[in-house]
Amino acid sequence: MGKRIMVRRRGKGGVYSSPGHQHAGDIRHIPSLDCTGTVEEIFHARGRHGPLARITFEDKGARREALVLAADSIQVGQQIKVGADAPIEIGNTLPLGKIPVGVQVHNIEARPGDGGKFARAGGVGAMVVGQDKLTTIQLPSGQFKTLNTLCRATVGLLAGGGRKEKPFTKAGKKYHALRSTAIIFPRVKGLSMNPIDHPHGGGGHPHVGRPSTVARGAWPGQKVGRLSPQRKRRK
Repeated sequence: MGKRIMVRRRGKGGVYSSPGHQHAGDIRHIPSLDCTGTVEEIFHARGRHGPLARITFEDKGARREALVLAADSIQVGQQIKVGADAPIEIGNTLPLGKIPVGVQVHNIEARPGDGGKFARAGGVGAMVVGQDKLTTIQLPSGQFKTLNTLCRATVGLLAGGGRKEKPFTKAGKKYHALRSTAIIFPRVKGLSMNPIDHPHGGGGHPHVGRPSTVARGAWPGQKVGRLSPQRKRRK
């Protein structure tokens, strides 16, 4: 009796989904547009490449705690300001329209108020390259993107850039590190499996034994191999 292969089980979630109950929460820009806070703690969060900072904000006489992505070189006790009038200093959050060209930023909103979508991995940052009716940024991948000037971003690079320099030293550490990010480790190619475990498995020597293309409209758990080739288009 067979069983569902791993690639089909992953489409359903379950044991292959990220353990959200162990995560610190949804890390976003605070909703307030003008406030000042103090960095209380900088700590590592499970499932994230960069550290988080716990900041106590004072907004209109009320105090509230929030978790934000920690900018590189910020310290405990440092004052963090949020708003259009905040100075251009590392850790402060401003609208893109108020940030000069050439400044590195991270945790950039795609639309005003969405909390941040771009440049959120440890050690990365985007650069403001143009200011007009819209703001143009260059993402860490090198791609240029044009955004609304009201979209907010945090000045500076995101902390945690040296995480890749430290080796894992053994497979168990890498397994637990990637488990919190829903990445399966170790990854075994289907060609090396038994035919009960994968459509590409089995055979007297390593070969697929059948066409490895799959329909482009197949559901995610069924896509094993290569996508069907593109149609030929006449010039």
